[in-house]
Amino acid sequence: MFFGLKLVFRVLILACLHSFVSSNEQGDALIALKASLNDSANQLSSWNPNMVDPCTWTKVTCDDNKNVIYVSLSALGFSGVLSPKIGALKTLQTLVLQRNAISGGIPEEFGNLTSLTMLNLDNNRLTGEIPPSLGNLQKLQSLYLSQNNLTGTIPDSLSHLASLTEIQLDSNGLSGQIPGGLFKVAKYNFTGNHLKCGINASQRCASDSVGSSNKSKISKIGTVLGIVVGIVCLLVFGGLLLLFWKGRHKGYRREVFVDVAGEVDKRIPFGQLKRFSWRELQLATDNFNEKNVLGQGGFGKVYKGVLSDNSKIAVKRLTDYESPGGDAAFQREVEMISVAVHRNLLHLIGFCTTPTERLLVYPFMQNLSVAYRLRVVGDFGLAKLVDVRKTNVTTQVRGTMGHIAPEYLSTGKSSERTDVFGYGIMLLELVTGQRAIDFSRLEEEDDVLLLDHVKKLEREKRLDDIVDRNLNKHYNIQEVEMMIQVALLCTQSSPEDRPLMSQVVRMLEGEGLAERWEEWQHVEVNRRQEYERLQRRFDWGEDSIYNQDAVELSGGR
Repeated sequence: MFFGLKLVFRVLILACLHSFVSSNEQGDALIALKASLNDSANQLSSWNPNMVDPCTWTKVTCDDNKNVIYVSLSALGFSGVLSPKIGALKTLQTLVLQRNAISGGIPEEFGNLTSLTMLNLDNNRLTGEIPPSLGNLQKLQSLYLSQNNLTGTIPDSLSHLASLTEIQLDSNGLSGQIPGGLFKVAKYNFTGNHLKCGINASQRCASDSVGSSNKSKISKIGTVLGIVVGIVCLLVFGGLLLLFWKGRHKGYRREVFVDVAGEVDKRIPFGQLKRFSWRELQLATDNFNEKNVLGQGGFGKVYKGVLSDNSKIAVKRLTDYESPGGDAAFQREVEMISVAVHRNLLHLIGFCTTPTERLLVYPFMQNLSVAYRLRVVGDFGLAKLVDVRKTNVTTQVRGTMGHIAPEYLSTGKSSERTDVFGYGIMLLELVTGQRAIDFSRLEEEDDVLLLDHVKKLEREKRLDDIVDRNLNKHYNIQEVEMMIQVALLCTQSSPEDRPLMSQVVRMLEGEGLAERWEEWQHVEVNRRQEYERLQRRFDWGEDSIYNQDAVELSGGR
């Protein structure tokens, strides 16, 4: 019996050690990749070498056994090289590094990724030859090496990949003979090279699914398209005339948006919003240069851009739309913003969707940020700045610490009451001119959190100390008091105690605020008394322990 238990414990220990060593090897390989890619913008900040388990890192997916199976680092502006240590990821199934500026060669060690089913290194600056070791990837189904600077011949070993269904090697500097077995792959593209294929060879450079169809089909399709295009032109022309006539007679002009050619995901339509191409926004932002970053939040980064017509834009680039619910959250955001039309709201110009990107395009705010403009309101009534409407609430929270409600931090779930909390913090920032979290307040022995700081000043009846000093006493003290009361009601720790947004609107208009504020004060007083009672009890307990120790130590030995 004892021997059996010892055996079980040994097995468990070995299993734990194996899991630890495996995670450590995977983490080391990914950290080496991060270092070699030159992550100067620190976009992989969660890739922490002190964290053994890489399954918690962004852009990394693991299976149930904590084996890394998916790494996607597309379009992040990396300018380094590929690390050979990536070959240690024996369980990796998908590796995506497309649309960066990665240089150097493809390491031979990539041939050790025996579980790989997709390798995408498209649109980089890779040089050298395609390593023959890629022929070891017997599970590989898709290989994308297009738009690089690869040279030499195509290794014959690639033609022995039995699972390969698509290979894209176009727009490189490859030369010589194409291995015959690759022409049997369902989708292939070798165009834009110096290979023996095409007009002067027996094999075409691209498969039917990639290249053009035969001439008879083109002729038939051309005839049909000619008729269709003619009808469409007549309809469009007639529609434009009708819009012009309505505009002349009804006194309004209607903008007409059209889709922009480019790599887009056609599955996501958004009515009259303009669809930008990826290339268009890439040029506008100078390839998403870090010098053009206007700001950053939980959603990603916002870049300043200039379109070809010299109009200035702000491009919001989502970083985690591929996470569960991310794509749905993107669609909800576009739908909500596109219908929110108000002269004081920043309107949405358009969007861009590709298989790996989600971007939103807004007008560029020449006069700095909203926060800055709210700090220079002068003697304009504070209450007049607030215009609240009840709307749909997203179920995925993105935000900044200090604005996030307590229940989100504990459960990870949000609701309309979560947004009410964030709105209350925004009111406090508006009144005080301070940030939700400010560690500089520690120097004056004040609370780091703005909410606690305002509560303290409110208890001490120091309303003038709460208000932004930049207002220079040009404000209505009754409006300030009302705003603070509404804000504190919105930021109660229990979501059930917070008002609905419809109730917030009525309170800002002076309806029902006095009753709710009196109730809040009563609850807050009781809460403070209970906190102080527990604090005294804790202090007394500590003193009792110390006294008991002193008595025991003073006894005889």
